Amino acid sequence: MATRRRFWTTAAAVVGLVLTVITPAKADNPIVQHIYTADPAPLVHNGRVYLYTGHDEDGSTWFTMREWRVWSSADMVNWTDHGSPMSLATFSWAKQDAWAGQAVERNGKFYWYVPVVTKATGRPAIGVGVSDSPTGPFRDALGRPLVENGEIDPSVMIDDDGQAYLYWGNPNLSYVRLNADMISYSGGINRIPLTTAGFGTRTGDPNRPTLYEEAPWVYKRNGLYYNVFAAKCCSEFIAYSTAPGPTGPWTYRGTVMPTQGNSFTNHPGIVDFKGGSYFFYHNGALPGGGGFTRSVAVEKFSYNADGTIPTMNMSTTGPPPADTLNPYVRQEGETIAWGSGVETEPSSEGGMNLSHLNNGDYVKLKNVAFGNGARTFTARVASTVAGSSIEVRSGGPTGALAGTCSVPNTGNWQTWTTVSCAVNGLTGTRDLYLRFTGGGSYLLNVNWWQFSA
Repeated sequence: MATRRRFWTTAAAVVGLVLTVITPAKADNPIVQHIYTADPAPLVHNGRVYLYTGHDEDGSTWFTMREWRVWSSADMVNWTDHGSPMSLATFSWAKQDAWAGQAVERNGKFYWYVPVVTKATGRPAIGVGVSDSPTGPFRDALGRPLVENGEIDPSVMIDDDGQAYLYWGNPNLSYVRLNADMISYSGGINRIPLTTAGFGTRTGDPNRPTLYEEAPWVYKRNGLYYNVFAAKCCSEFIAYSTAPGPTGPWTYRGTVMPTQGNSFTNHPGIVDFKGGSYFFYHNGALPGGGGFTRSVAVEKFSYNADGTIPTMNMSTTGPPPADTLNPYVRQEGETIAWGSGVETEPSSEGGMNLSHLNNGDYVKLKNVAFGNGARTFTARVASTVAGSSIEVRSGGPTGALAGTCSVPNTGNWQTWTTVSCAVNGLTGTRDLYLRFTGGGSYLLNVNWWQFSA
């Protein structure tokens, strides 16, 4: 998470250090457009990647964060909004600051390690949420902090021998050896030496001789241990070190992502998924975005032959699809590659739904595999007005019109009905656009949709 511990003294300087501004245009990075997200923590499970993030509140002028969010994708381009399964209210002992965490699965349970400021001490401590599902809901596993030393940014890694490690820290880098229950530890808190050989050389700050700042992301790949972290301050870049073992000795390897992106912080997350490697980060690329209103983005990359990570730059295009989207099974309305003007909310039928849709708003779905062609479009909708509709298009939000479904007044925003309409011209694999049209004010909500062949 962002460097908060020292930010008080550098706030004025930081404002002047905003660098590259990314214009979202009609691209696909950042991957979530209807709220601000930060501090990505990806987890691959059962053919999907689950992404755990923080939520920067609209208009924030500080790291104002009250909840965590979950998203998932089977193709790295279409992302389903699973809402907020954990918040500050989950932890009765927490006072504020739902900051950067990471989740891991073990023995059918999902453990989400997060830093919050405690009511008792007013200092950051690390709590653990636990759930039977990757999308929650999560409950407080302990009813108290797991560990507390006034520092932030937990990262969790389960080694091949089954030993789990929890790393965290700013300004230091600490770890504990988690027990098999994942909610206790043995051996006390251990400090990793921050040497310039291990974490690079910082100039201009006698109190911080190395580049390590915060946000460690520790993982193992092909027998090598990686620690990818936010470097320097402020503005941060992403750097990394490697080691032959989970606790070192670490060797500094260089830059993963230079300072850029209209946010003076960054936060890494790396996973392998469906044959590719993916680097998650955040920036301030959305309208109104900046250092306190950030957005998560992702790039695909390939490791070098010797296992080193190439240097990457932020893009507005994002990765190519890792798979196709099947339109002939139910797809959630809140599954989005790119959304314009849309919002989401909890649905009375479970999960989330698209909401607050106005005339001309749309969602884009990428790489939709229509095959020999679709005949009918069906959607689960709700509305309190008459005369609204869903336009099914391809080629763009005002591209070729495949069909139009009229949406009636159902009497309530959570009173649902199913509508269908004929479509044509949808063959092969292409991008799909659902555009919402009608009169003034809010038009309709969408819970799910599906085509028939």
